[in-house]
Amino acid sequence: MSEGDTIHHTARRIRAVLAGRTPAEILTPHPRHGPDRWPERLAERVIRDVHARGKHLLVCFDGDLALHSHLRMTGAWGVYERGRPWDRAPHKAWLVIRAGKWEVVQFDGPVLELMSERRIRSDRRLIELGPDVFAEDFEGAQFLRRLRNDDPSRPIGDALLDQRILAGIGNVWKAEVCFAASLDPWRLVSQVSDEQALGVVGFIREYMARAAREGNGARPSAVYKRAGQPCLRCSATVRARGQGENNRITYWCPGCQL
Repeated sequence: MSEGDTIHHTARRIRAVLAGRTPAEILTPHPRHGPDRWPERLAERVIRDVHARGKHLLVCFDGDLALHSHLRMTGAWGVYERGRPWDRAPHKAWLVIRAGKWEVVQFDGPVLELMSERRIRSDRRLIELGPDVFAEDFEGAQFLRRLRNDDPSRPIGDALLDQRILAGIGNVWKAEVCFAASLDPWRLVSQVSDEQALGVVGFIREYMARAAREGNGARPSAVYKRAGQPCLRCSATVRARGQGENNRITYWCPGCQL
């Protein structure tokens, strides 16, 4: 699943080639979107902005319309110069926006919809999001309020994945920042101090900002998918086990994450 750094990085790339432009062409190759008539509804409209909210991406057009995307486990965005081969097969494209020498393509996106600004302001998936961990105006106090109002018997690793508490965190970042902070992801929220919780978020914001600038290659990789291998810090064996209602695999070192 694409996490907040990937979506912010993608939004920045798309914004650079589309913001302020009127697309020359908008295509919806997937039959699911044929009846929606997006090419006709968006014709001659300037793209005002492209921005991310947690794991959601919004391409905003004049006339208070926006394309809303959430990639979940399967989707991807691509930005290409015209004529350059795409990274995925053409039949997997759901949306193509062409402007100047650029093509912006969304592939296999399970959530792709045209929304009014009014609907965006009332959509529960968006308005119930916690503070975006990547946002410049991130408020630690708001994050702590949401964390403390949640179930105190919940493991902190599971709580960090709850987008209503903190938007933008996925399984990779959960594992890596808990390791960076030497925090056991199985520790109950009630046993995590405010200082520790804010420390974890501080690690996330520092590392995620770098990854958003440079792409996924800048992500740390100390424990994620390293189960059975020696810890890079203490040489104990990294472990993995499902966590939370969705049974997302958690990776951690029992030797130095206490």
